[in-house]
Amino acid sequence: MPDPTTTNPTPSATPSPAADTTGARTPEAAELIGGARERIDALDERIIGLVQERMAVSAAVQRARMTSGGRRIHLSRENEILGHYREALGRPGTALAMTLLELSRGRA
Repeated sequence: MPDPTTTNPTPSATPSPAADTTGARTPEAAELIGGARERIDALDERIIGLVQERMAVSAAVQRARMTSGGRRIHLSRENEILGHYREALGRPGTALAMTLLELSRGRA
């Protein structure tokens, strides 16, 4: 005979396989999240490609500037870029622009 002073623990809900990868609690949410993540991954690939293209164009600009006797970096232009990103994206935009400028400067 079972002991009446003990209670059976409530069985815990088993997360669905989709919840393991998306954190969703319903199949519908998991599907939406999965599709959105695929789109984000595709956007990230495009962004990476654009950053690489920006780096190549910047290298060409720097070579032309240095070949003509100028400096590799043009600080007033960098300030314009920082301002543009800040206006468009706020304070985090400035940090993003700084990262892009750092990537685009190449090696001294």
